[in-house]
Amino acid sequence: MKELVNEVENEVKSIFEKQENICEVNENKVLQAFINHKVSEAHLQGTTGYGYGDVGRDVIECIFAEIFKTEDALVRTQFISGTHTISTVLFGILRPGDIVLSINGKPYDTLDEVIGIRENVSSLKAFGVSYEQIDLDNGKFDFQKIKERVSKKDIKMVMIQRSKGYADREAFSISEIEQAIKTVKDADENVVVMVDNCYGEFVSVKEPSEVGADVTVGSLIKNMGGGIAKTGGYIVGKKSLIELISDRYSAPGLGKEGGATLQNNRDILQGIFMAPHIVCQALKTAIFASRLLEKLGYEVSPKYDAERSDIVQMVKFKDADKLISFCQGIQSYSPIDSHVVPEPWDMPGYENKVIMASGSFTSGSSIELSCDGPLREPYIAYLQGGLTYGYGKLAVIHAAEKIHKE
Repeated sequence: MKELVNEVENEVKSIFEKQENICEVNENKVLQAFINHKVSEAHLQGTTGYGYGDVGRDVIECIFAEIFKTEDALVRTQFISGTHTISTVLFGILRPGDIVLSINGKPYDTLDEVIGIRENVSSLKAFGVSYEQIDLDNGKFDFQKIKERVSKKDIKMVMIQRSKGYADREAFSISEIEQAIKTVKDADENVVVMVDNCYGEFVSVKEPSEVGADVTVGSLIKNMGGGIAKTGGYIVGKKSLIELISDRYSAPGLGKEGGATLQNNRDILQGIFMAPHIVCQALKTAIFASRLLEKLGYEVSPKYDAERSDIVQMVKFKDADKLISFCQGIQSYSPIDSHVVPEPWDMPGYENKVIMASGSFTSGSSIELSCDGPLREPYIAYLQGGLTYGYGKLAVIHAAEKIHKE
């Protein structure tokens, strides 16, 4: 295995350099935002109670708006996950009688009950919001069908999920998202386009909000938290939409003026600052894993030298036992709970049993090295994260050795 690892590392050197160049652009973007908004010691402090007059929270939202080049932002620790953040956007903007259209097929599993694909008395469907989807054509947007459907001018919102989720497809590039948004807007300029940006931040030099997205959404325990933020989510976009969403986040009339940050401002600010570098480390880990596992005979996506638009690496095992074993291998080489053996279980919000390895400092953090997958054919492992390439590489080698021996 040592010779194979050395061979892989020589092959991926030039790919690593490309990612480091992207990282440098994004680091400059973040640093300039900190400088422009004069971040100081006072902004690192938090508030309690109602949280009125929280200057740290305010500057965080200004920084997010500048990084994403949007009019406004809502960045709060009260969002418990990416799903919760997306749900807040949907319920904030959509009204009874509206239609929401997903143009990349069915979205991530945990949104099924939010939308009403699976029955729930609190779903959008239960409140009179209709859902439609346009399936992908060989993993790509079906632009003709999108144009035809949106041209009827009865769609209120179009949803785009940048990352693959648990689907067997590539993440969408910024250029693909730009083309999709242009197709939608050309058909009906009044449609609100929301992009689920989870796992995609800082992978490229542009974000969906820079190519036409009206609202862009993500989680702070993924890329944007830099492995430091302990909870939370962000929403960036048009000011009028952020106002609507803020009334759903808190209560009508309260908007975004309140919301205690406790002792989280320091973590969020430091997390944003570190995020471009940490994302680069996660990408290096994914690139290495892709080439190593491909050389060991497994089907991987994306290939090590392909353009990336998220931090997720798919490995298709086509065998439930190998999927389980690989995830267990990642867990056993993690800093937290390395002695724990993960098993598939019925996770809330998922249709199939899911195995999840996440020996992370922050529970469920996907920017720290984790590996998971639903127990359904073709038994794909979704590997993501890695606070440093060195630690990520060690875990991947260990997991690969484990399944190779078995």
